[in-house]
Amino acid sequence: MKNLTKIYFGLCGFAVFNLLTVDLQASNPSEEKADSILFEKTFNVKLPTIKTPVFKKDTFYVEKYGAKPDGITLNTKSINAAIDACSKNGGGVVFLGGGVWLTGPIQLKSNVNLHVKRDAILLFTKDKSQYKLVEGNWEGKPALVNESPISAFNVENVAITGEGIIDGSGEVWRLVKKGKLTASQWKNLVASGGVLSKDGQSWMPSESYKKGDEAGNARYFKAGSKLADYEPMKDFYRPNLFVIANSKRILLEGVTFQNSPAWCLHPLMSEDLVLRNVFVKNPWYAQNGDGIDIESCKNVLIENSTFDVGDDGICIKSGRDEAGRKRAMPTEDVIVRNNVVYHAHGGFVIGSEMSGGAKNLYVYNNSFIGTDIGLRFKTTRGRGGIVENVYIANSYMKDIPGDAILFDMYYEAKDPVPLAGEKRPAPVAEFKPVTEATPQFKNFYIKNVVCNGADKGLFVRGIPEMNVQNIYLEDLTLEAKTGIEIIEGNNINIKNVHLITSDKNPLIFVENSKKINIDGFKSDKKDRMLISVSGERSADILLKNSDVNASKTNVEFNYGAKPSILKTK
Repeated sequence: MKNLTKIYFGLCGFAVFNLLTVDLQASNPSEEKADSILFEKTFNVKLPTIKTPVFKKDTFYVEKYGAKPDGITLNTKSINAAIDACSKNGGGVVFLGGGVWLTGPIQLKSNVNLHVKRDAILLFTKDKSQYKLVEGNWEGKPALVNESPISAFNVENVAITGEGIIDGSGEVWRLVKKGKLTASQWKNLVASGGVLSKDGQSWMPSESYKKGDEAGNARYFKAGSKLADYEPMKDFYRPNLFVIANSKRILLEGVTFQNSPAWCLHPLMSEDLVLRNVFVKNPWYAQNGDGIDIESCKNVLIENSTFDVGDDGICIKSGRDEAGRKRAMPTEDVIVRNNVVYHAHGGFVIGSEMSGGAKNLYVYNNSFIGTDIGLRFKTTRGRGGIVENVYIANSYMKDIPGDAILFDMYYEAKDPVPLAGEKRPAPVAEFKPVTEATPQFKNFYIKNVVCNGADKGLFVRGIPEMNVQNIYLEDLTLEAKTGIEIIEGNNINIKNVHLITSDKNPLIFVENSKKINIDGFKSDKKDRMLISVSGERSADILLKNSDVNASKTNVEFNYGAKPSILKTK
């Protein structure tokens, strides 16, 4: 093997280390298997087995059903007819050859592999009248949506494969914020048509969209109303590009999914999903332009794929608030490995719609380049849900505008990095009763993170009544403006961390947190304040094996924190 990099890769909280050897060239199946075995041994876990679909070899060419790849003919009926015929025949391949296949919504059926050849573009029409207004799902709750360009419900054994391009024509659906464009881009967009919001800061594609945007809570179906009542606001109900629900054995492989009206890929309440060698691409300013949102699914593999999108890249969800808790379907047994995420609000993300919970997530060998946050875990009061047993290894990051690693229980449904001039006051900390609507983050094991450039290395912010708890981080090299900040954390363990910081703030800031164990701390700034502790609820802080002086002149205690709570070794 060539170009070997040795990474010492151990179980967080235990003095046990294994040697992991990574080939910097393209991975192959034997190496991926070896990585998986080592991952299992390191964390003492067993990776789930994901079933993949198998298809008959029969091929159905859409041209035989009247389709034309001329970019002008609307091929909706022809493509759906080929899919129907294939499924009724026991399955096989529906084949799209070279050309531009213009179409309206298509629906996959059981035992069908929709194959998009490399020189094929499956282009969804900009004519929004082709998409019916239906009752669907929006951000974890039952809601009104337009029919998705590609959908599948209650099916088994389905796939979208090939190396072609699937384009959702999202530009005719999306709102665009002025602050995300250059002056020239904004001028051209406004000149193209559409309407502006009252404050002039957002462009909308139509009056219909604006009516829905200004209606207030228009997204959700009201008792006693009819679908026809919402037609005047139809454009507001943007669809996700691909939705598959209540289905089993799904394969997405090789294809480029791009330009989605909202979320790009949305598997919902489904089982045995494989996403492999896929490219998911949206404009960086695309509102709600997530890459993939795995919601209330079980047995999922996302590997060897690339994401460059306008919102979260690879995201785990399980429903929102009471609706998600009532569904009570966690996302579980998920493997995410060997992926690259470029622009996104977060590289690997959990939440904020995680009310059904998430557990047994295995994430390793992923790179995040230019994502607003690297590892992003977000929730807020009202969600409920428990996120637990998350195992992450070998996360490599570069040019992160926000936090390399973030746990935040005060999510505000805003972009993680404020726009120029935007001010965001810190939330007011107050105790509230613990109920079923109180979310929980616990039992995270994160190993071997390298970040070259971030605003902050690590940010943990729980809520007073339910701290972020039982977090184990080991072998971190974080080059960031600011180091570590822990607020309302409980049993936070950091081992072997090297900070390279540029500001003059304390390297470590702790507020109202307890059982904070930092072992093997190293910094390039020996003259910085080592640790600042605030809050009368702070307790049991242990710092050992630090290369930075922990004398009384290099630590400080504020707002009720007592010096006796800090122990050094």
